[in-house]
Amino acid sequence: MGYKLLFVCLGNICRSPSAENIMNHLIEEAGLSDKITCDSAGTSAYHIGSAPDRRMNVAARERGIELVGRARKFQPIDFERFDLILAMDRSNYQDIIYCDGEGKYQDKVKMMCSFATNHNDTEVPDPYYGGEDGFKDVIDLLLDSCAGLLDYIVKDEL
Repeated sequence: MGYKLLFVCLGNICRSPSAENIMNHLIEEAGLSDKITCDSAGTSAYHIGSAPDRRMNVAARERGIELVGRARKFQPIDFERFDLILAMDRSNYQDIIYCDGEGKYQDKVKMMCSFATNHNDTEVPDPYYGGEDGFKDVIDLLLDSCAGLLDYIVKDEL
């Protein structure tokens, strides 16, 4: 079946679809598409069915990455369907953990920035209400974090 990753932010239109598509890009470059699969979700239902944010797509395209997909809400069944669940910020992390009432899956939930190697951020900031630079900064941070995540998976999980 392969190793399955789920990226989670609040609305699933900015950060988590960017992480999903960046990771898919890196997985494809590494020739690991048959071993690792990705998805993304939001902890809220605000944007279900929406495409990734246009401003986020512009920032990603500047790095040669096209954002595809439709927003969906995180579901408790995701704990069973995915090997690793990556929260973009502390609030998302808490919301995910809250869905795991029995605490069975907490070891599967990690902070996305914990895999960054060139950034010291502890959270991926939500660029939604900010300017263009915020979207570019998020892409840079996610490129770094996804590269570190891929290294971790190749070394420790595959």
